Amino acid sequence: MQLLDAADPLSIELAAAALRAGHLVAFPTETVYGLGADATQPAAVSRIFQTKGRPTAHPLIVHVANVAVARRLALDWPAAAQSLAEAFWPGPLTLIVQAAAGVLRAVTGGQATVGLRVPAHPQALALLEAFELIGSGAVAAPSANPFGGLSPTHWQHVRDVLGARLSQTDLILCGVPSAVGLESTIVDCTHDEPRILRPGGLSRAEIARVVPLQGVGAPRASNAPRVSGQQAMHYAPRTPLRLVSAESLGAHLANWAQGHPGQRAVVWAVTASEPANLEPAIDWAMAPSDAAAYGAALYAQLHDWDAQGCYGLMVLELPPPGPAWEAIEDRLVRAAHQA
Repeated sequence: MQLLDAADPLSIELAAAALRAGHLVAFPTETVYGLGADATQPAAVSRIFQTKGRPTAHPLIVHVANVAVARRLALDWPAAAQSLAEAFWPGPLTLIVQAAAGVLRAVTGGQATVGLRVPAHPQALALLEAFELIGSGAVAAPSANPFGGLSPTHWQHVRDVLGARLSQTDLILCGVPSAVGLESTIVDCTHDEPRILRPGGLSRAEIARVVPLQGVGAPRASNAPRVSGQQAMHYAPRTPLRLVSAESLGAHLANWAQGHPGQRAVVWAVTASEPANLEPAIDWAMAPSDAAAYGAALYAQLHDWDAQGCYGLMVLELPPPGPAWEAIEDRLVRAAHQA
């Protein structure tokens, strides 16, 4: 594994050459760090699954530099996809469309559809543009972490959780940390009425201003494409995590402390004030009250507590209700799921 400075144009050229040679390149995006491989090389794509421990039926999102490359990977490019791409690309939005005949089924998880995205991170775009000049321009890239684990938003997260699994010829582009901090919103454009399959860094309201969306309460069609991040337990830190309402925090912490003598817990609260009689073995921290700021800080904060290795439990206050918190709630519910 080699670390390269993503701000250096030479590093971008080396990373593009590594992709063309079939190696893996972890690179920054505005959502989370991705683990990239040339989407047209079966052996390279296979290494993504092997390195992450990811089941092969789980599709990969393909990152491209522009709409022109995306359209080459699509069998059909609906009007809704074009409207959304014009409005939000580059940005934290993945569009699901029918895959062109040449798209590897290893990338699509065996499906006839493919997820496409143009990231808004300048260093990711530089890499994709360089790779378009010397290679396919299509980079399959899930999050750069072990499958089901906490997503990385900084190159150090990638090194810490995945470095031991990377080969000497694989690269990590050390770039600007992810500003959005949550994975992309995934929109299925394969039907007349688009539907959000995964909430993410782009809000439902923003998308609905561009295209009419299938209702939140409508049942998902049985033929809806499978997409990333839909397991009951996902995005999980190594330390156990629990979601607790503001009203129940005090009682929950007291009960946990009684049953776990000698262990420490940490709390991330949004609205709840620190109790006057807080147990000495419990650390209390306040989270951002703004949804965008909370999302940008979430994974980095959980990575930090995981890395400290001194906590037996993370307790997060349930996020406030409302559409702005939809993606955050989705991630936290999955991260706190008890298998």
